Amino acid sequence: MTGDFNIRDNDWDPNYPYHSIHTKDLFTVAESLGLDLSPPLNPSPTRFADNPCDTNSVIDLVFINPNNLGFGQHSLYPELCRPSDHISLIIEVSINETNIDNSFWSICKDSEEEKNFIKAITDNILTLDTINIMSKENNCPTTSKYLQRCMALPSQKETHHKTF
Repeated sequence: MTGDFNIRDNDWDPNYPYHSIHTKDLFTVAESLGLDLSPPLNPSPTRFADNPCDTNSVIDLVFINPNNLGFGQHSLYPELCRPSDHISLIIEVSINETNIDNSFWSICKDSEEEKNFIKAITDNILTLDTINIMSKENNCPTTSKYLQRCMALPSQKETHHKTF
């Protein structure tokens, strides 16, 4: 969770001498989401005052899940602030190269295999003991056996690979 929270507080801005009444609420929301305040690697103001009588402030914050090792600390880039009066906050997200193999069985739409599969299921459903429909003993083993038979019908195995 990141953004311009417009809350000045000594907890994240050592140059600001006060605590805001809104800080507790912000931390309560963050905690409810399992997030902690992430201190930047290079602390600096995140908003530069337009008025020379005002001071620069830290009001842009980043909260991360401390258990998610994919998110590192963030960095502040004051040199990237113009034309905005806020600087850029950049967080590193680790993405490891991963190969995901996914296999599943499929039957082509409108094929003979699909027609045979649907017929086998409907034929087997018609043979269920509907007089005693609530009896698991009568229907569960039978249904399981029917589904196994239907799954044994010809189908095509498809495998997909994705690399990130």
